[in-house]
This record gives sequence, structure tokens and C-alpha cells, in this order.
Amino acid sequence: MRSRSDQSGTGAKTSAAATFALVFGVAGLFSVLTAILAWLGLVLGIIGIILGIVGLKMARRPGVTGRGVSIGGLVLSILAVLIGLGLAAGITTFLNNQGAVDRLQTQVDKLRDKLD
Repeated sequence: MRSRSDQSGTGAKTSAAATFALVFGVAGLFSVLTAILAWLGLVLGIIGIILGIVGLKMARRPGVTGRGVSIGGLVLSILAVLIGLGLAAGITTFLNNQGAVDRLQTQVDKLRDKLD
């Protein structure tokens, strides 16, 4: 049984923007979840969102597929951006809270004393 794309003689191609949106979304989410590379995940997520939108527009063209891949990339990229912004807001709030910084410094001092 042949699909519609096979009947025309040429196979439909997945949009490159859709594929890159998914790649950037996965990389951005992974980077944000490591917390150390959260800033990089935020940038990758923003790029993934842009590519996901472009991929959705390209998927409307005849002979081009990738709508699902674009949506997946968009979802992952949006998650990466939201988690990255939340992490940045949490870190900023923590660092602006003098009591929290003092507690952290106390813990670091106790660990140094144990090591000495």
C-alpha cells in the first residue's frame, strides 16, 4: 500500500527548521536541567522557539512535512525557556536575600572547618 507522497513519485521531506527546532529544544532542556548551563539552555530554547515557528510555517507547504516535529521542538524549547527563567529568578531572589546568603556562608564555613 502506497502513501500519498509515494503516489506522486517524490517523497515528502521533513522541514530542516522543524528538525533543528527539536534538536535545540532537547539540548536547551537538557542544559537548563543541569542548572550549571542554564544560561546556555535559555539561549538554545529561544533559538528552538524561533526555529519551531519557522518549521510550522514551512510544514504548510506542499511536499514538506514536520508539523509534529515542529510542535515537539516548540514544546521542549518553551519548557527550557520557562525553567531557565524560573531558575534565574530563583537564583536572583536567593542572592538578593541577605539572610539566605548568610546561611549559605555559615554552611560553607562549617564545611571548611571540618576539612581542616
